[in-house]
Amino acid sequence: MQNEQDFRRAAEAALDDLKRQLIAREEDGQADFEVEEQGGVLNVLFEDPGARFVITPNTPARQIWISALSTSFKLDWDSRLEAFILLRTGETLAVLLDRLIGEQHAPGASRL
Repeated sequence: MQNEQDFRRAAEAALDDLKRQLIAREEDGQADFEVEEQGGVLNVLFEDPGARFVITPNTPARQIWISALSTSFKLDWDSRLEAFILLRTGETLAVLLDRLIGEQHAPGASRL
């Protein structure tokens, strides 16, 4: 388990990287969603069908949480991979979000 300072640094770096990837998709016209950041929380907003994914660090639990598709996904830090992963599937933050975006939209959605 990481100490709080290490967790905050790792979570901030992971969310910044994810935000850059998502914004790049927006700017390239590859996405049909918008990305907003509010107080360290990332929101991915979909217009059709209307939905919101919320990605937030949870410092007390030392996890990154994603609320999407009526489900909560809790990602833990994997020191070997140096990444946040969903333990039950082994998916990293970007891979998991990519899958969830694909499930939100029709097949053939662009990937991160």
